[in-house]
Amino acid sequence: MQGSVYEYIKFDATRAGVAIVTLNRPDVHNAFNAELISELMDVFTLISEQPSIRMMILRGEGPSFSAGADLSWMKLAALNSRDDNEADALRLAEMLHRLYEMPQMTLALVHGTAMGGGAGLVAACDVAIAMAGASFRFSEVRLGLIPATISPYVIDAIGPRLARALFVTAEAFDAAYAERIGLVQYVAQTADEMAELEERIAKLVFAAAPGAVADSKKLVRDVAGRPIDREIGHKTAKRIAARRASAEGKEGIAAFLEKRPPSWKT
Repeated sequence: MQGSVYEYIKFDATRAGVAIVTLNRPDVHNAFNAELISELMDVFTLISEQPSIRMMILRGEGPSFSAGADLSWMKLAALNSRDDNEADALRLAEMLHRLYEMPQMTLALVHGTAMGGGAGLVAACDVAIAMAGASFRFSEVRLGLIPATISPYVIDAIGPRLARALFVTAEAFDAAYAERIGLVQYVAQTADEMAELEERIAKLVFAAAPGAVADSKKLVRDVAGRPIDREIGHKTAKRIAARRASAEGKEGIAAFLEKRPPSWKT
């Protein structure tokens, strides 16, 4: 995996069980173009297929996390046919979906600006830490566009009422507000504090069974928005029964009773 070569991202998996993906177009604030989207899709797929990786960190090189879509790329897209534009948008949607469905725990480290698609990446991750000076915005309507491909993840993160307000006003908001509405979970005042939070989250991840993490993420996807009825009760009962009978479930319970660390804890 270390041998993978990319032009617009950096990929590092040298730390045991941790993959770090860095958006690497600092001269344009890590704005999206077709190549960046393709490389992200490739690396997310690669990481998803590696059970030895327990956690993926997503960050940005330079002054910003990501400014969203590259305006020069969008200018070219405006000259394309509707079918070409749809295919282009579908690639972005598929990349975000791959990030959202990764079995590993995903953590976004946000600094500078996270606009449009950049904020969509944040919403698609499991956990996000923002620097106190970070700025967020869903700016699409100011360009005559809509935040379509990122909308499922943003609405899932902050709810429809807040999403509607932020989508239609394109209002900029800071890290404190992003934390308050659930787009990020933590705000760091300094780089040292961000590193400490990152390390604390990593310790929590490595104390958890990797298969249980993946199944818990899928559990939320499958249960969210469903009516709380007997059917959902039966389905969730089957899931916990399967987990109890799994190798991880047996190991976790045995380790607890024997007062020892489970095999996955490092």
